[in-house]
Amino acid sequence: MSDLLLLGLIGGLSLLLLLTLLAFAGYSGLLAEVTVSAGSPPIRNVTLAYKFHRGPYSEIGRLFTESCSVCPRLRSVAIYYDNPHLVSPEKCRCAVGSILSEGVESPSPELIQLYQKFGFKVFSIPAPSHVVTATFPYTSALSIWLATRRVHPALDAYIKERKLCAHPRLEIYQQDQIYFMCPLARQGDFYVPEVKETERKSRGPAEASDSHVDGTGADTMSDTSSVSLEVGPGSRETSAATLSPGVSSSRGWDDGDNRSEHSYSESGASGSSFEELDLEGEGPLGEPRLSPEAELMGAPKWPRELSTPEKGEE
Repeated sequence: MSDLLLLGLIGGLSLLLLLTLLAFAGYSGLLAEVTVSAGSPPIRNVTLAYKFHRGPYSEIGRLFTESCSVCPRLRSVAIYYDNPHLVSPEKCRCAVGSILSEGVESPSPELIQLYQKFGFKVFSIPAPSHVVTATFPYTSALSIWLATRRVHPALDAYIKERKLCAHPRLEIYQQDQIYFMCPLARQGDFYVPEVKETERKSRGPAEASDSHVDGTGADTMSDTSSVSLEVGPGSRETSAATLSPGVSSSRGWDDGDNRSEHSYSESGASGSSFEELDLEGEGPLGEPRLSPEAELMGAPKWPRELSTPEKGEE
């Protein structure tokens, strides 16, 4: 009889544990509906502090940790330029950091200097007129794991079915939501100088020369696209743990030039105009969220290779 009671107790506890795990998964977004749409961007023009990474996306957790440790109250952001299913891990490129300001507000010089002290660069991007966007609940660390397996495939399917030219891919961690965004216009303004530089090198001297001049001899590089900001030579001091910043560039990049081999710019076959879509955009984001935790920074972002920050603690 005692053995039966023991087995019953073990079975009851196992069932209770299973129900608890299922409830936690549901709370984290297991049953959340993933709706992909095209419309207004979830953010306006922003200034962000970032570090560039070339290599496996599974290694970028440390960049989220560094960024959040500088100023935990700011929103985290990541921009992915290459499809990890098509590009070898060591060649994948991304930028990870924090949003310093949004809209008409400008970041304070002190905040810029603080991030630059730790090796971050400052970059400004405009608000695109239209984007492909989706959201997912951000209630726990499991939310990130679930989002990578549900949202990214949905975005891929939406873009492919409509043959859109939507790239690069952004993730913004905002309070209890993860915002996914793929610009349909002004994509070149989302490419940080390091990515533009690698593109120029990959095209070779001849193509790089041709990309600067159109058929009439005019410069095709935009003069109104994103700008890398600097705040005096004194702000370049770095600590021993700081990573070395890359080479900066303030020049824009024509949208036709940012389609690297196997990048997200190849998600759509014909690059249909966003004017043909039924646009259902959301408004701008709200206030900044708390910083993500550092302990599970290695969680995969795509089903095979990506990683994102942990849910922030209040």
